[in-house]
Amino acid sequence: MTKLRLGPIANDKPVRLTIELPAAVHRDLIEYARLLSRESGQDEIMPAKLVVPMLARFMETDRGFRKQRRKAGFGGRAPSDPV
Repeated sequence: MTKLRLGPIANDKPVRLTIELPAAVHRDLIEYARLLSRESGQDEIMPAKLVVPMLARFMETDRGFRKQRRKAGFGGRAPSDPV
């Protein structure tokens, strides 16, 4: 089979996930949003808006994840990132 020159096309559309959180985690998320809005001087921050930056930050700082990603050949980018 001929290898195409164009690699995979990244899907930049947001993906909607529905998750269930333990009540304690949800309460902490609400409190975190409250504290962050007060600290940053912003209006009320909806707790759901924190999930994406928190997950992204977690993955950025997880050394084991970065190491495994490099081993898999993805370097510093996610497998779905454009080349």
